[in-house]
Amino acid sequence: MINNVTSKGLLIYFTLLSLFIFISCASGVKQSHQSVAVWDFDDLSPSGSAQSDLGELISIEVIKTFQDSGRYSVIERERLHLALAELDIGTTSLADESTRLELGKLSSAQLMVFGSYQVIGNSMRLDLRIIEVESGRVLKAVKKVVSSDNIAGWLENAKLAAEELL
Repeated sequence: MINNVTSKGLLIYFTLLSLFIFISCASGVKQSHQSVAVWDFDDLSPSGSAQSDLGELISIEVIKTFQDSGRYSVIERERLHLALAELDIGTTSLADESTRLELGKLSSAQLMVFGSYQVIGNSMRLDLRIIEVESGRVLKAVKKVVSSDNIAGWLENAKLAAEELL
């Protein structure tokens, strides 16, 4: 009789323990992704030395890297433009990082990626930083330098820099 009670108690104990472990593991699977907005990169090159859409091309590579990681939800550019319209802000005001952070809040972004590039002579410098929208705190910054005549290298370095931000 005692063995039967002990066996039932152990069975209940292990069943509850298994259920607890299963629930703990299942809750880990449902982690919410942080949302991130990526701005077009600012061209800090002396006038006429870089291509006009390069900032957009670099930001697209960064967006793709964040999406491919599976760890972040990337805010669509359209939501950023809607937030821009809601604040009734002209594009010249976007030079101010605090204005961009305000747009990030309106678009529900938790993180924002800002960046710039500069082409001088035979080199291109790429700077990226990821910022917490709520506090404005820089979480991480990355710098890459590559030969200016290698556009594929620019995009590869954008990808590598974004991976370092992850």
